[in-house]
Amino acid sequence: MDTSLINIIMKIRKILIGIDESEFSRYAAAYAFDIAHTYSAEVGLVHIVEPIIVPTDTQDGLLGGMPFDPNINLPGTELETLQTERSAALLDQTAKEWGEGLEIAHFTQYGSTAEGIIECGKEFNADLIVLGTHRRTGIDKFFLGNVAEQVVNKSLIPVLVVPYIEAKN
Repeated sequence: MDTSLINIIMKIRKILIGIDESEFSRYAAAYAFDIAHTYSAEVGLVHIVEPIIVPTDTQDGLLGGMPFDPNINLPGTELETLQTERSAALLDQTAKEWGEGLEIAHFTQYGSTAEGIIECGKEFNADLIVLGTHRRTGIDKFFLGNVAEQVVNKSLIPVLVVPYIEAKN
């Protein structure tokens, strides 16, 4: 079947790819860029900077935590700048590695990963969101959640979850 006909049927013109610093994300990005090249689709790369929990001392001596607000300008703290620079470098590296010949937009969002990806997908007007999965189970999934699962459950945009397949030597 002619790829232009498939492109009309599937309407894949814009692909949003969720990026983090894991091998799971790299594997999914390579897969998504293959799709983008096949359909000559525009690519949006999104990296979410999650809030950092800053420990606080409570009255009973136990440590608690409160989310770090990146909009607060704390003296001597360059955390937001470092996170933004690291995000930009990650997105640039990903685009250079696989994005030759494609139109690529970069997005750095702050906050909840799943919500950030969904909102960015809407803003970018994506036809497809592609994510890798860490395949967390048990206690890890309970405490850390599963971003891909949350995006699949809440997104109105189709989501492709690419499982990581480790290379066998």
